[in-house]
Amino acid sequence: MRIQVRRTGGFAGIERHAEVETSGRPDAPEWHALAEKAVAAGRGTPPVGVPDGFSYQITVDEKTVYCSDPRLTEEQRKLITKVLKEGA
Repeated sequence: MRIQVRRTGGFAGIERHAEVETSGRPDAPEWHALAEKAVAAGRGTPPVGVPDGFSYQITVDEKTVYCSDPRLTEEQRKLITKVLKEGA
């Protein structure tokens, strides 16, 4: 499973992108469960965010959803943090 996160917005407007490939990872089932919950709570179109807040595009394999601060679910927040931290 390929998980990609693109973060845009914020005060400085700097875009950040990272991705994680879960195949072969010993923790792949945890990533899959988290990704499925995060995608299930996402929207098909970019939501209206707040001034200087971050907006996110999450792509899991071929499915893309959108979400933004401050209305992230706990699973979305966890997944975004993990991908941006561990991803390339």
